[in-house]
This record gives sequence, C-alpha cells and structure tokens, in this order.
Amino acid sequence: MSTNTPEGPAVAIAMKGYPRLSETFIAQELLGLQRLGLPFAIWSLRHPTDGARHMMHQEITAPLHYLPEYLHDDWPRVLRGIIRAFARPSIIRLLGAFLRDLARDRTRNRLRRFGQACVMARELPAGTRHLHVHYLHTPASVIRYAAQSRGLTWSFSAHAKDIWTTPDWEKREKIADARWGVTCTRDGHAELDRLADRSDKVALLYHGLDLSRFPAPPETRPPRDGSDPAAPVRFITIGRAVAKKGFDDLLAALAILPAELNWRLTHIGGGEMLAALKAQAEKLDLASRIEWRGAQAQGAVIAALREADLFVLPSKQAENGDRDGLPNVVMEAASQALPIVATDFAGIPEFVQHGREGLLLRPSDVTALAKALEGLARDPHWRAKLGAAAFDRLRVDFSAQTGLERVHRSLMAAVSGKDDGAP
Repeated sequence: MSTNTPEGPAVAIAMKGYPRLSETFIAQELLGLQRLGLPFAIWSLRHPTDGARHMMHQEITAPLHYLPEYLHDDWPRVLRGIIRAFARPSIIRLLGAFLRDLARDRTRNRLRRFGQACVMARELPAGTRHLHVHYLHTPASVIRYAAQSRGLTWSFSAHAKDIWTTPDWEKREKIADARWGVTCTRDGHAELDRLADRSDKVALLYHGLDLSRFPAPPETRPPRDGSDPAAPVRFITIGRAVAKKGFDDLLAALAILPAELNWRLTHIGGGEMLAALKAQAEKLDLASRIEWRGAQAQGAVIAALREADLFVLPSKQAENGDRDGLPNVVMEAASQALPIVATDFAGIPEFVQHGREGLLLRPSDVTALAKALEGLARDPHWRAKLGAAAFDRLRVDFSAQTGLERVHRSLMAAVSGKDDGAP
C-alpha cells in the first residue's frame, strides 16, 4: 500500500528540533524509513541552532515544516489555527484534554503546545492519516493535541530525558491515547510498561547503528602507552555539555592521573555547561591537555574517533532526574573498534559488558574512573582486545535494519487502520 497521496504523505513525523547534530539516531531512522519507501513529512517545533549538518540530513528529502517556536512571533498563523480548531466537532474532546493538562501544569509552555498543535492541525495535508513523534514530553503533547483536533492516530518514540522528567500522570495518559510506542532501553521500557494500559502498547527497540555510514575500523592503532610525551594516549568523549554526561567527573578523574602519564582529551559537543567545564579544566591545570571542538558533523566525529585510543563517557543521573538512554555515541565509538570506559548506568550496560567491550564503573566514582583510564592508557594490547570485541558486539547484535523494518511495518499498519500493537 502506498502512503503517498495527491494530498501529501500519509505519515507526519514530528520532533522538538530538526536537524540537530546531537540526534543522529533520529536522522538515521528518517533516512532508513525513506530508503524503505515510506513517504513522510517532517514537522519540527523549533528551527535548527547548529551551524552544520550531517550528511544524512542532506540525503533526507521529506518535506520539512516548522511550527512557530513562540506563539507571539507568528500570531496571525496561530490565530488561524485556533479559529479552525474551534470550528471542528473535535474541539470538545481537544479542550477537555488540554484543560485537564493545564490544571496540572499551569505553565506558558503548556499554552504554547496547544497553540502549536492548532497550527499543525490546520496545516497538515488532507492526506495525512497518522502522526509519529520523537520524545514523550513537549513534542508528544503537541502531536497528541493535533491528532485529537484532526481525528488522527499517533505513536511515539521515547528516549531518555522525556521518560524520566515527565510526570506519571502525563506519561500514563499519553500512552493510553497513543496507538503504540517504542523506547530504546530496558529500564525505559520497564518504566513505560508500568504505566501502559495494555502489555503490548510499548516495545523495546534499540536504535542500533547503520554500519554502511561508517568506514571499517582502523586495522591497527599506534601502541601508545603514555610513556612518551611526543605520543600521548588519546582519550575522546562526545556529548552535549549537560549534567547527565558526567564530564565534571571526567575532569576530576583526569586531574588525579599520575603526573608522568602522557595523555590528551578531545571533547566534541556543544551544550550549556561548556563554559563551566572549561573553567573547571583551567582550575585543575588541565587546559593544555584538552581540545574542545564544539559540535561537529558526522564526518568530523568519525575522523576524531579513528584518531583516538579510548572512548570515555561517565554518564550519571542529573539533579532534575534527567539521564541517558543508550547513547548513540557509544555505538559510534564501537564502530571504530575503540574500547569504552563508561558507567554501569541507564542503557549503557545493555551494550557494554564489563571486561568484554570496555570497563563499567559506578556513576560519579572518580577514583575508579581514573584507575580505569590509567590501566587502559598503559596497555595498548588490552585496548585493542576490548575495541575488537566492541566492534563485534555492534556488528552482530545492534544492526539498525531490524528496528527500522519493525517501525516501518507498524507505521504502515497504522496508515491502513490495522491495530497490530507496538512494533
């Protein structure tokens, strides 16, 4: 069955911001669905803020629509959407859901979600039959209201922060209202399944990695062991500078490494804590050993991974409850046969097995992190063994294609009106 109609694609896929360098898993899914022949449109709640784009973004040809990020910036468009929403018979159900939500979440953000939803409901092509959204917090509210206004079905992909910072009442009601959902870690799945109205509503579905986008890992790496100042061991970490990534713990661990150990760290990513981390590095007298490269496109990320000896990501739970799922960068590091030093937390141990693909430590255990970094820095043969195992784990157990095909089947079933449960 074709999902392309004269009135436009039958599927609309929404997200908070598009394109974003930090969300390679979303771009990978969009490109994969496009290659499987699913015509869809992209709807974004925000305009991009990154200066660069991944090559995947250039390959994605779906129509792209931006909703007004702030309602006052395009109030005539918002007003037209609200007037149209009130003209539909569905307004009673829509207002009921919105007002119940507003009573429990009396914020401007809730009002903005309603306004964006009215705009989207008015502007969706006539041929749209199903909506799918990445993230269960703000984006899912917009899509839920838009679906109610237009009388459409919708589904969701939940990832990390959206699961752990959204209140139970909101998750429970969204899951009940959605046709199906997927999430990418075991603990995330357990949390959503706890609140689901039926057992087959939410499925565990790893993002995996499309290895066709990556070169084969380097055949060999220089046997750097930290003894030569001219050839320091190269650590790399990738991620937005936010609390849950644990970069403050990483700097603290680097500060207690033996003075005679020669190392360099590359950090790739933007983020709100970047200035504070640089100040921390200066205070710890580490600045000369660290290169802060900022947000980078995929090609530059892969090149940096190929130059590195070890990948490190000491994730932890932030004070507001935010935490990682299974960070895509862990699998990207494995694609280049890098050993991984990370925390035994969130979805990371679902990929990394301690002592096999890398080393897993307790979150915020700075001493153990320093010991792991030192041990691997001094032993290039150990690094090679762990890195080879990480690549094999990725290749054998975390292929992206299986998950893409499951999502594709479920989207097609939703378009045709079938209810087959979650992928």
